[in-house]
Formats: sequence, structure tokens, C-alpha cells
Amino acid sequence: MGGKRGSSDNTKAPDGVVIRKWASGKTTLRINFYYNGVRCYETLKLEATAANLKYADRLRGEILNAIERGTFCYTDYFPNSNRAHLFGHAKKKITIGKLLHEFLEDAKLTKEASTYRGYKKICDGHLFPMFEKIEIHNLQPALIRKWIQSLHCTTKTVSNILIPLRAVIEQALVDQYIKENPLNSIIIDKLLSKDTKRSDYKPDPFSVDEINAILNASDGQVRNLFQFAFFTGLRVSELIGLRWSDIDWENQLISIEETIVAKESKGPKTEAGKREVLLLPPALDALEKQKEFTYLKKGRVFYNPQSNKPWETSQQIRRTQWMPVLKKAGVRYRNTYQTRHTYASMMLSQGENRLFLI
Repeated sequence: MGGKRGSSDNTKAPDGVVIRKWASGKTTLRINFYYNGVRCYETLKLEATAANLKYADRLRGEILNAIERGTFCYTDYFPNSNRAHLFGHAKKKITIGKLLHEFLEDAKLTKEASTYRGYKKICDGHLFPMFEKIEIHNLQPALIRKWIQSLHCTTKTVSNILIPLRAVIEQALVDQYIKENPLNSIIIDKLLSKDTKRSDYKPDPFSVDEINAILNASDGQVRNLFQFAFFTGLRVSELIGLRWSDIDWENQLISIEETIVAKESKGPKTEAGKREVLLLPPALDALEKQKEFTYLKKGRVFYNPQSNKPWETSQQIRRTQWMPVLKKAGVRYRNTYQTRHTYASMMLSQGENRLFLI
């Protein structure tokens, strides 16, 4: 479900064999051939090694010979292929569960690990229980509408839950299992009550007095981290991923190049996430004070003082430092994302353009 074609650095693929490189860094092989006037593509879930390339080449040759002799049966070679039914070689029922399992297998190869885990959680928690045994051609809009109404979630949450289902439906259209998309007639907002359609999450920035209380209740690396968060507006994942090499001291800027989500490094979530942030004096002050702790390590800026290793997760910061510090400071609890809202609020009060802050 999406990938980049190409070949590995030192490996040339045989004719009719394509090496596919995925965002995860893994590779798979795909062979293509013509059968009954239709160009067919089939993925072999094999790494692009020399041995596997030879195997793919031999397999394609065997298929071409069988086609030429008139003995080729699609399901003999690709029993789980979504294309086999096009040639009358498959009578089996295609369930949504089967398509979701295939979606997850592809996502494991092509997506970031954290994204794959999110999809699997959605499938296990919502989609498999409801749709696993339903045949794709029997999936009706009425069933989906009734199910959405039973979720009692916000519009955003429902949209996220629908991502894997939408993907397999679109694939089913491509593979000609269905002729129409049952999701096209569904408008999520019309199915949700006023109490659930919108998130109750609201910006709740800290006041100047609260910021001072929080900073006074912390010290050392923890104070540096929180001070930097308040005066840059970085997401916690961006704070964790920040490296000393991302800092432009001369121009007083930082480049957001990496985030850490669930202990794994990844690029910013969107192109807009790749940005430069101006360092205000309090943020520069926090960096200068942090130098004594981690600058010579030439890696990440902020470390967990308890382990003397880089922070791994936002939950780690929240549980071991953020919650205790707010309690000590006597400040009403808000989540760490409110440091970002606080920065935006301060900048807006100084006349900054809101779009500049996003």
C-alpha cells in the first residue's frame, strides 16, 4: 500500500523483478508478468538479497513458461492473491478480516513502528470485533453508520479508527471485489451527538506566576528542560529528539529534524513539522545551563537525570518529573502539551502571527 521503487545500493534486479524500498528501511521483491492480457504484480515478502533475487527470477521464469504452455493457475502460485478471482481461479470468500490482516502486514513493512502499532490497536480493539467475518461485498453503509454511532467518540477519533477500514475498502475497489465505496455516503459529524462530536480538549496555558512556580520547584536538568519547553513551544517528542547539532548558535535558531515516539526516532509528523524555531533569551539561557550536563556527549540535549541517559518517552517525563514538580509547586495539573499552548499564548500577546506558531 505504497512504497518507493528502486534497487538496493549494490544489487541489480533481474528483468521483471522490482526491489521495493519502504519507509521502515526494509525491502521486498515484486514480480510482474502479463496473463490473459492483464499486467499482474505480485509481492514476494522477501528481503532483497542476492539469493532471493535469483529465486524471484526463477519463479517469474516458471510462471512465464506455465502461461506459454497454457497450464498456469493463479492460485497455484499466489493462493492469497487479490487478483486470482479476476481469472476465475478463486471462489473463496473475501472477508474484511482477511483484508485487514493484509493491511497490517503491509503496514508493518511500510510504516513507522509506532504507526503500525496504532493501526494494530485500532484493528484489534474496534475493527476485528465488528467486521472480521463480514464479506467485503456485503459491507453496507447502514451497518457502518450504526457502528459509528455506537462508538461514542469524537469526530477525530472516529476518523482515526476508520483509517485501516478505509484503506482496505479502497484496495477492494482496485481489486474489483466491490464496485462502490460504502464510506462515500457517510458523514461522520451527522452521526455523532453534540456531546461527542467535538473533543473537550481545550488550550489551558499556564500563567507567568505558574511558570515561575514550576521552574522554582525544579532544578538542574529538569528545570532546563521545562524552561526550554515553555519558551520554544516544542512538542515533548521534539524536546526528547533535540540534538546539540540542531542548534544554530550564531543565528539563535533550532532546527526540528527528529522526534522520539515510543522510544523510536522518526522525522517530524508533517512537512510543516520540519521547521526552525527562534530561540528567545530564556530558551538560550536553558541551553547554556544544560551544556554542563550533556554538551560534551555530542548527542541529545536533554537527559533523564536519574539514569543519565536520554529521555525515551513523554510518559517517562510526565510521571517522573512533570507531575511531581507541579504538585510541589502547587500548580493545578495540566498535561505537558500545555507548555506549547503557553508559548503560543505568550507569542500572540506579543503580536506574533498565529500561523507562524503552528
